[in-house]
Amino acid sequence: MVILTSVLATGALTLTACGSRDDNGGGDSGDNGDSKTLTIGVDAPLSGENSTTGLGIQYGAQIAVDDANKNKLVPGVTFKLKALDDKAQPATGQSNATSITGDKTAVGAVGPLNSGVAQTMQQVFASANMVQISPANTNPELTQGKNWQTDKKRPYKTYFRTATTDELQGSFAAGYAYNKLKKKKVFVVDDKQTYGAGLAKIFAEQFKKVGGKVVQTDHVNTGTKDFGSLVTKIKNSGADLLYYGGQYDESALITKQLKDAGVKIPLFGGDGMFASTYIEAAGASSEGDLVTAIGVPADTLPAAKTFIETYKAKGYKGDYGAYGAYAYDATTAIIKAVKAAVDANDGKVPSDINALRSTVVDEVQKSDFEGLTGKVAFDQYGDTTNKQLTVYQVEKGEWKAVETGTAELN
Repeated sequence: MVILTSVLATGALTLTACGSRDDNGGGDSGDNGDSKTLTIGVDAPLSGENSTTGLGIQYGAQIAVDDANKNKLVPGVTFKLKALDDKAQPATGQSNATSITGDKTAVGAVGPLNSGVAQTMQQVFASANMVQISPANTNPELTQGKNWQTDKKRPYKTYFRTATTDELQGSFAAGYAYNKLKKKKVFVVDDKQTYGAGLAKIFAEQFKKVGGKVVQTDHVNTGTKDFGSLVTKIKNSGADLLYYGGQYDESALITKQLKDAGVKIPLFGGDGMFASTYIEAAGASSEGDLVTAIGVPADTLPAAKTFIETYKAKGYKGDYGAYGAYAYDATTAIIKAVKAAVDANDGKVPSDINALRSTVVDEVQKSDFEGLTGKVAFDQYGDTTNKQLTVYQVEKGEWKAVETGTAELN
């Protein structure tokens, strides 16, 4: 059960829940010759599937690094971003984690986008005692362990996230679908991936708890283009809502093929669908479809105004609306932790990189500051204390916020 404290919001983007590049868009993070350079790694899908949101993570982090250098947030230190493309592939993410931890100037990492990729990276960062903060991962297992529903145990003290979990996101969506959309019969589909399958399972469980009926469940493979068989199943099920756990690549095709077959029911998904690419790919078929996304609309928060202006002015690719501001806050948390380590060492950067990394992990755990997305702080599991979520609906070819609230489980 979810308790919703709701406010309405419209016409906005969210602050929202998967090879090395030097194209930082003219960032100001170069070494000026008088500073010690420290590196912050970024891992996300920067090409191929999910790259729209992955690039938003990269450039959100880049702006944070540029701001820190410009404002001399840590005297004597120049920060540099090292962005690596995981192509949404777990094995590539693991390799990237090894590359970042092997860099003797690296003090922390931001990312990845995909929860399945994160599972392969966590142990690498833990072994190096290096902090990792994801602005996008939402699978509860990452912070609370495999048995999180009955026995929460934090697997890695080095892993944090500025995104809230699917436990809340799935519940928030289920409550909205049943109580606000008045949908009673749902067909649930997932893409078999860690994020998608986990979110779909939680939604289905919660939808039944609030009184709804899950008429059928099914699974699809990522990369599939023809969903004719699935569409027939949905059409024959009598469902008045389709819930999809996964990313926008497949869901955009599913909703288009569904509507083309005359099945005029909305598709509802999670933050993995929240991108302009979904609407572009699905076209008019996306009208009325919904998503949940972490956080509140970016352009409703005064703190994010300059960030949005900077992102647009620099012509950065990708979509900042999904996770860009969360990547900014994650990067800032690492930078502030470095500052605390330097301050505690008589204003000097600790010469032992391993000692510095260890201190940064401890200081990130103590984070308590106002970021672009609200208060940045972490609980005993490394989860954000910011539990706000937003429901968006496609209206006239754009994502419009229709309800924002704070979700709490009973």
